Amino acid sequence: MKVLKFGGTSVGSAQRIKNVAKLITNGEQKLVVLSAMAGTTNILVEISDYLYKKNPDGANEVINRLETQYRKHINELYSTETYKQKTSDALKAQFEFIRSYTKDLFTLFEEKVILAQGELMSTCMMTNYLQEQGVKVELLPALEFMRTDKNGEPDPVYIKEKLNAQLDLHPGADIYITQGFICRNAYGEIDNLQRGGSDYTASLIGAAIHTDEIQIWTDIDGMHNNDPRFVNHTEPVPRLQFEEAAELAYFGAKILHPTCIQPAKYANIPVRLLNTMDPSVSGTLISNDLVSDTIKAVAAKDNITAIKIKSGRMLLAYGFLRKVFEIFESYQTSIDMICTSEVGVSVTIDNTTHLNEIIDDLKKYGTVTVDKNMCIICVVGDLEWSNVGFEANALDAMRDIPVRMISFGGSNYNISFLVKEEDKKRALQSLSNHLFNNKI
Repeated sequence: MKVLKFGGTSVGSAQRIKNVAKLITNGEQKLVVLSAMAGTTNILVEISDYLYKKNPDGANEVINRLETQYRKHINELYSTETYKQKTSDALKAQFEFIRSYTKDLFTLFEEKVILAQGELMSTCMMTNYLQEQGVKVELLPALEFMRTDKNGEPDPVYIKEKLNAQLDLHPGADIYITQGFICRNAYGEIDNLQRGGSDYTASLIGAAIHTDEIQIWTDIDGMHNNDPRFVNHTEPVPRLQFEEAAELAYFGAKILHPTCIQPAKYANIPVRLLNTMDPSVSGTLISNDLVSDTIKAVAAKDNITAIKIKSGRMLLAYGFLRKVFEIFESYQTSIDMICTSEVGVSVTIDNTTHLNEIIDDLKKYGTVTVDKNMCIICVVGDLEWSNVGFEANALDAMRDIPVRMISFGGSNYNISFLVKEEDKKRALQSLSNHLFNNKI
């Protein structure tokens, strides 16, 4: 049994739900993970914002608008009055449930309950549509098996036990439908796996049932070798190793959530990225197998701030770096890149919430310089240091781009350049020309 995840865009309209239904009903047994319909989660966030601000009238207006939108989807999706009415009644109850929160105290707990409604509605609509088409389908409530522990991390033992128990309760179905993103926490409260969490759900489920393959269906035909929004003539990468895919996801490839592939990696389950809008495209296959001696792709991460701490006291002194890193740790601010010399250290961060406090504390140990509006360009592939010339090719592509920092050797899979955001597009195109398009 394969696990397939479809994102919000893939189920973003009645017609797209019908298209997904055709994709998943080809005779093979599947467990299908669905996100909320495109735009729904953002609207639920907006409703929550009104409730935080104690404006129930504003919240009700947005709720009414969303409900009207869903009524239109229902009329377009179902061909029989029976299933139109069945789905209308189910969704009406959910919207009434959301409205009940406009009358009471609103906290983070209530917000997470409201955010869960998008996935509950999309899976209800898909399940009813498949039933109308005569498909043997069962809805498996994610809140019955998806749980995080006291540290907010998924509990794989619990997930495996409870999910398999749910499958045992409903044997013989051709299609199983469940919700992505949503879960319960260690205290039984409704919670979620954060944005992009539907990918994580699919990976956790795949590991729990030892599936043959996990498929992530989006509106892009795989992970491209560069960002098609800024670079011409990009192509999907046919194969990636898990570490390579994680690097690309972390450094800007939005098609994949950075954490989602970890359960699949550890369970040695391949993950395939596919395009709902063009199912014929083979997409990208991610596995533990490395295609060696190849540079695979380039990605970029925006909104980076570089901080340089220069200190004569660092020369031959131990403990300096520990003091620097403890400052970032105290403000729960992670570091992306780091470069050191005998008298200084440069780091980059993407979270500037506590930038002023961090700078003030760093000034105790040296002179601090800050560069904002920077961008990390990440070149990913088999960059084992013994593969002579790969880093030289990347450096040659950047010869006309001012580079603030270079990071190489931290892993066997990437070399990163820190540049100004205004130079990002030029850098990406130059790297594509040198590395993939043979234009030097």
